[in-house]
Amino acid sequence: MIEVKNIHKSFDDLEVLKGVNLKVQKGEIVAIVGKSGAGKTTLLQIIGTLDRPTQGQVFIEGTDVFTMKDKELAAFRNRHIGFIFQFHQLLPEFTALENVCIPAMIAREKEAEYKKRAEQLLTDLGLKDRMNHKPNELSGGEKQRVAAARALMMSPDIILADEPTGSLDTQNKKELSELLLQLRKEYNQTILLVTHDKELAQMADRVIEIVDGVIK
Repeated sequence: MIEVKNIHKSFDDLEVLKGVNLKVQKGEIVAIVGKSGAGKTTLLQIIGTLDRPTQGQVFIEGTDVFTMKDKELAAFRNRHIGFIFQFHQLLPEFTALENVCIPAMIAREKEAEYKKRAEQLLTDLGLKDRMNHKPNELSGGEKQRVAAARALMMSPDIILADEPTGSLDTQNKKELSELLLQLRKEYNQTILLVTHDKELAQMADRVIEIVDGVIK
């Protein structure tokens, strides 16, 4: 599913990743842990094709993604990778439903089809009565569920979550852990998550620690 080969990433004279190798199987939940500055988020952004490595390769379903040009890579990312961020990254002027629809709008799908799919996702995630609410009218847990629905909108192969519990209270952290397991069970998602949350990491199939830019 995902294979990372000898990934290096430097910012000017600072080498953040120093030869990372990693394989993730389809349907696996993998937690990436480590101290701040170890390179966790940088690795996640590279796997998510949001940033290019200084050196190395990333294969997703056998595709060497960084052989693509930027426009082609953006289309690949929209179709194959969903993202859940720490602070949700929802557009404040849009409703929950409209936020979920954004990936399909970018892909220029038919409105009637993608709205129906978005409505179903929000219903499945317990937000049937919150579809027309804007982010400032939602709780932290509800916002994270909207973000999860948006990540699922294009039926991606992979969900990448960057500190997804970082802005949540204890109850909502528990609910998000259950949600990630639900996504894997119902949608057969492969999930990579970066986290400082030990409890969240423990629900993963495998925990990988990054220390000073390399996997320990």
